[in-house]
Amino acid sequence: MTLLGKHIGRENGLNEDEMFEVVEREGVRFIQMQFTDILGGVKTVTIPVDKFGDALDRGVIFDGSSIVGYATIEESDMRLQPDINTFLILPWTEGRLKTARILCNVYYSSGKRFEGDPRLVLERIMGKAKNMGYVYCTGPEFEFFLFKLDERGNPTTITEDYGGYFDLMPLDEGEVVRKEIVNYANMLGFDAEASHHEVAGGQHEVDIRYADALTTADRIVLLKHLIKTVALMHNLHASFMPKPVFGVNGNGMHVHQSLITLDGKNAFYDPNGKYELSDTAYYFLGGLLKYARETCAILASWVNSYKRLVPGYEAPVYVSWANRNRSALVRVPAGRGMSTRFEMRNPDPAGNPYLQFSVMLASGLKGIEEKIIPPEPVEKDIYKLSPGERKKLGIEKLPESLGEALEVMSQSELMRETLGDHIFTHFLHIKTMEWEEYRAQVTQWEIDKFLPIL
Repeated sequence: MTLLGKHIGRENGLNEDEMFEVVEREGVRFIQMQFTDILGGVKTVTIPVDKFGDALDRGVIFDGSSIVGYATIEESDMRLQPDINTFLILPWTEGRLKTARILCNVYYSSGKRFEGDPRLVLERIMGKAKNMGYVYCTGPEFEFFLFKLDERGNPTTITEDYGGYFDLMPLDEGEVVRKEIVNYANMLGFDAEASHHEVAGGQHEVDIRYADALTTADRIVLLKHLIKTVALMHNLHASFMPKPVFGVNGNGMHVHQSLITLDGKNAFYDPNGKYELSDTAYYFLGGLLKYARETCAILASWVNSYKRLVPGYEAPVYVSWANRNRSALVRVPAGRGMSTRFEMRNPDPAGNPYLQFSVMLASGLKGIEEKIIPPEPVEKDIYKLSPGERKKLGIEKLPESLGEALEVMSQSELMRETLGDHIFTHFLHIKTMEWEEYRAQVTQWEIDKFLPIL
């Protein structure tokens, strides 16, 4: 791997002077100053490379009132301050357009850190974990569809292939796109561990290596851009929409997670514990389950997310855990020692990874603080249990709609404390408007179903 796309700073230890040497040697011409809105949309201010030094010293001013969930017109002047740990040269750019990206922290013009910056939320809760003696590590399974474009270049829902889970396909465009994504991800230092065809036609998955949650979230922000860019190079549209096609599996982002002690041990592993899980692991799991309904609006944050969270498509519907059962919300995959981890199965790739990781970590840490004991694992297919059997086992349902998830979230002290008043309030407001707009729609299904008989 060369420094062309190597992730420098946090992982390679290069300082500012060494970063400028790389910029000059590689012929970088533009710098994308990136950040996210509270819904996870990536925003950027692009500057010519000769302005990079000034940007590092003084930041870049932008209009915060134009960003979803940020500021009002009265307090619109905000400043982007680059984090050199996130500097990356984009390996698909070259020549006069060769571009690097750097993630930025957001400040008020007064110099105070902006409390509505999603990256700050994750930094804050990871700081709490560190004070408790842990580093929170995550590894996502990232799913997406590849769709054909129409004659005008607009995306359709026509898939490029009709393969299934782990199918070995002929060398079609989908296969080529997935391999190119992995190549670029590895050039960026993301260490893509595997990729494969998923269950539905045109559906694919890329898995990137475990890292601390802030590094992983930073990588996801760029991975989504990378996937869409490579797809478009092949005249395809990559979609992270949770359920773009009726009748097939949707896009999930199962998140594998663990706590690593400050001296490098897996805090979830105990060779003498039940299932070889430590007390810390059980308490963390207890928190994930206890607060699962409260965190759901962030982990599955769109109206369409709840079209995925229905029985029959391997997505979780009920609050439970298991070792083998893939209908459970939280699964403990095989592998112990440093591989001991929990897999949370209701997040989807359309959300904001900084907020998604934040609320999962917050609920797990609350479980440790409160010493929450989880129920016994449920290894049966929960979808096939009767309501009475589920009630007897104490199995709750996840929210069935965005509206229900928002109502549960609005009552949650943990969510308000974790997200902060600014994001908590703005997220609820924006998403409630989305839900109300959706509720007022008359769908084609309703027309087809009821117009002939009513």
